[in-house]
Amino acid sequence: MDRTERLLDLVALLLDAREPISWAELREHFPADYGGISDDAAERKFERDKAELLELGLPLTYIQGDDDRKDGYIVDRSAYYLPEANLTKEELAVLYAAGSAALASGAFPGRDDLAHALRKIGFFAGDALPSPRVRMEVGAAQSDPELSARLEQLWEACAAHKYVQIAYASPKRSEVTERRVDPYGLALRRGVWTLVGYCHLRQGLRTFHVQRIRELKVNTAKPRTPDFEVPADFSLDSHVANYPWQHRFHEPMEVTLLLRGELAQRAASLFPGAAVESTAEGSRARLSVTSLDGLLRFSMALGPECRVESPEAAVSKVREMTARILERHAAAEEKKVTA
Repeated sequence: MDRTERLLDLVALLLDAREPISWAELREHFPADYGGISDDAAERKFERDKAELLELGLPLTYIQGDDDRKDGYIVDRSAYYLPEANLTKEELAVLYAAGSAALASGAFPGRDDLAHALRKIGFFAGDALPSPRVRMEVGAAQSDPELSARLEQLWEACAAHKYVQIAYASPKRSEVTERRVDPYGLALRRGVWTLVGYCHLRQGLRTFHVQRIRELKVNTAKPRTPDFEVPADFSLDSHVANYPWQHRFHEPMEVTLLLRGELAQRAASLFPGAAVESTAEGSRARLSVTSLDGLLRFSMALGPECRVESPEAAVSKVREMTARILERHAAAEEKKVTA
């Protein structure tokens, strides 16, 4: 019997058992594998198999017997089986739609696992799975085949805790730099995939836009041995920007905005985390910004009812951006006239 077949039979035997299975019984069930050899050789072989099962997620333990039960190996069923989700058909439909949108994006890590999960949902839901009235777009940029391949590599590296070597084109520098990174996690925000991990070059936690990774190589040495441990207090949300002005392109800068008219009532929801105060003119929002361009593009899109008040550097930047927009519109109008 080959090893894969033996491991599958071991799993079936242990999950079927209603009481602990002793070592002697295991040797009887697998005479061709654990029998016919010395006791030491048989035990070493089983220890290797047991380690493999533990790595695959089978919580196999050995218990000392008492008056009520004998010594032997058991599977902790409470740790092995997931509790029943008991999702409604509407919840299943939304989950299926979200998973399908992610799968259709062309670049989503764990694609095979996700596709398998969707097939399960579809199978068990049957005709009860309604079509949700919802539209989701992950982003057209996700269709890049190179991005898809890199996400899969990073997904596996994060799961196995293996470091990666990357060639990274930072937006802050013209040259591509070689980095060794311990990948802690991946996040998708507004169509942009971000890797967060410990950068050995910078000696600290850094974020990397996956689209800017030019080359990627995962450490394949000792594949079952992790290269690092993720700190217990690590949180992706603390390092990945949720809003355009939170991308870390410069030192924090406090910017004050004045929102008037209908926007005044929406200041807190438009700029989460900002300090908002009501004034006779409207609502004044103060927030810390690490991407001024991101904030200005967002605020300008809100129209004239959102005005940048300070600092002067931000006000000047708005004037420059507005002038460029007007120039482009004027050039476009001129072409229409001369055409």
